[in-house]
Amino acid sequence: MELHSFIDYYEDLQVSPNADQETIERVYRLLAKRYHPDNSHTGSDEKFNIITKAFKVLSDPEKRAAYDAKHGENKNLIWKALSEKKPSNGNGTDKHIRKSILSVLYVERRQKVADSGIGVWHLEKLLGWPEKVLDFHIWYLKEKRWIERTETGGFAITANGVDAVEGDDLILRKDRLIERSAGIKPESDKATLIEDMN
Repeated sequence: MELHSFIDYYEDLQVSPNADQETIERVYRLLAKRYHPDNSHTGSDEKFNIITKAFKVLSDPEKRAAYDAKHGENKNLIWKALSEKKPSNGNGTDKHIRKSILSVLYVERRQKVADSGIGVWHLEKLLGWPEKVLDFHIWYLKEKRWIERTETGGFAITANGVDAVEGDDLILRKDRLIERSAGIKPESDKATLIEDMN
C-alpha cells in the first residue's frame, strides 16, 4: 500500500476511529453546515465533498468495517517508519520532537499543497507523544511561524517552516526528510525521519 494514496476519513471528519455512529453524524452535520456551498461565509465545494465522502463510508457499517482494515494497515506502516526513528528510550529531545512534527507536516504539505493539515490527535498517534508533550512544541512552532492552524483546525507547515527545515541540516529527497549528522550516511536508518513508504 502506498502511504500517500491513503485517505484518512477519520482525519477528514475530525473524529476518532473509536467514534460511535451518533458522534460521526453529529460532527458531519456541524461540518456540512460550515462547508455547504450555500454558506456564503465558509462554504467550500471541495471541503464539503471531502467530508461527505468520508461520512458516506463511515456511516455505513459494512463500508466502515472494510475501511477500518485498510486504516489499521496504513497506521501500522506509519508507526513502523516513525518508531524506528525515535530514540530507544522512548523520550525524545525537544529538538527531535519539533523536527518530527515539522517532518510530518512537510510531507503532508508536499502531498497536498493547497489542503494540507494534520490535527493534534493525528500527530499524537503518528509520533507517539501525548498531547501534553506536543502542546509546548506546537506552541513554539506557531510562535516561530513555522506552522499555522488551518481552517479545519489542524496544523500545516508554512513557507518559513520549510525554510527552517532546509536550514536545519535536513536534506530533502523526494517525499522524505533525511537528517544530516556527522558520521551518519543519509542511507542510514538512524538518519531517516520519514521514509519513502513505496
